[in-house]
Amino acid sequence: MELKRLLYPKSLAVIGVSKHNDSHPANVVYYKNLLRFPVNVYAVNPKAGMLKGQHAFANIKELPEKIDLAVIASRAENVPMILEDCIEAGAGGAIIISGGFSEAGRKDLQERIADIAKEGNFPFIGPNCLGILSPNHVDTFFFPSERVVTPDEGNVALISQSGGVLVDQTIRFRAEGLGMSIGISIGNKAVVKEKDVLDYLSNDPKTKVISFYIEGFERNEGKDFMEAASNCKKPVVILKAGKSPTGSKAVSSHTASLSGDYTVLSSILKQNGIVEAKNPLELLHFSEVLSRYDQSIQGNIGIITGSGGHGVLASDLCSEMRLKIPSLTKDEQDRIRKEMSPTIKNIATFTNPIDLTGSAVDIDFVNAATELGLIDSVDCLLVLLLPYVPGMTVDLGAMLSRVYAKIKKPIIAYVPRLEKYQMIIEGFEMNGVPVAHSLEGSVQMAAALMNYNK
Repeated sequence: MELKRLLYPKSLAVIGVSKHNDSHPANVVYYKNLLRFPVNVYAVNPKAGMLKGQHAFANIKELPEKIDLAVIASRAENVPMILEDCIEAGAGGAIIISGGFSEAGRKDLQERIADIAKEGNFPFIGPNCLGILSPNHVDTFFFPSERVVTPDEGNVALISQSGGVLVDQTIRFRAEGLGMSIGISIGNKAVVKEKDVLDYLSNDPKTKVISFYIEGFERNEGKDFMEAASNCKKPVVILKAGKSPTGSKAVSSHTASLSGDYTVLSSILKQNGIVEAKNPLELLHFSEVLSRYDQSIQGNIGIITGSGGHGVLASDLCSEMRLKIPSLTKDEQDRIRKEMSPTIKNIATFTNPIDLTGSAVDIDFVNAATELGLIDSVDCLLVLLLPYVPGMTVDLGAMLSRVYAKIKKPIIAYVPRLEKYQMIIEGFEMNGVPVAHSLEGSVQMAAALMNYNK
């Protein structure tokens, strides 16, 4: 299934725009792309005419070019005819925003549009979806720009059966500083399914990590997807909803999918090196760390902090996620102590976790990270920074990032998310070191590297 024109279109037609209601979903999509994105956009309305100074066409077949993508926001009953027009006009694919199909009990209507598309070799996303968001390129979400937050362009793709979950995650991506190559809301997935998107993104140069929010599969669909995910050379992260009986029932009423046996699915994911997120925050943190590091780890964590309490809490969290905190020998501790400034040599703790205390300065963190990272029993560093420590400067993030080039082991930082600490955070992120804004998030990142075992 060829998806390039559909996912990364250079031209699009929005079908179903209203001449009298600018809050109509089609109008929102039309004006957003017309004014803010580098695509050729056409409005399609059966009555044609002018739309705020722009010419509207009565039918997609009247457009001056063969467009890549048709965005359909019309009554469900009209969609079969519109699809036939799109195929005849040579469009590359469609997004069907319209609801009123299998999720509303109209399985017959959904099967009809699927048959039309398959006969015409015409891919479409949906129905009952938001479509695609490719930062700086195209956005078919029917939410006004002033109401939503768009991530920066990046290398994580997120595919979701739920439009709401996808939008929620785009907000988290932006807050976390995580970039997105493309976000895809697939809704009822009548034609384009997770496997089709995975097959395409596996070879997409813009995408490094492929993450999914999945509610369920139709019969025989899940096996094909799992095989494709296990063979994918890129990290695949999956958040499966409908784990509980109540959640499973909710899945059926949302997108009319079969939620399946979660226990079996979870076991399959683990066996095939596919990283499973248990909640939306794990999905975020797993995606971020896997977008920064290509290597997996055994799960032997070295912790450096300026607060003993943070080290204890992080140790507990590591234990909960099956990560190990290896003990350091006396010789290893002495090597680290030797590199510390005189002020803290006799007050810091050099076991693992290493507590440098509130008297530490930048070079203490850098030297401790370097020495700890060179110890064979440690394969990942967690650096827990409290930026209010007096001897710490805004350059510490960038300084610690350079340690990675020496030790070749992943470094994950924890820094509270506040504007006044942004320069420290940017020092890490500009140099490819992921920053979590909670202790839980930093440990979740390390766990993702352990669970990714391809």
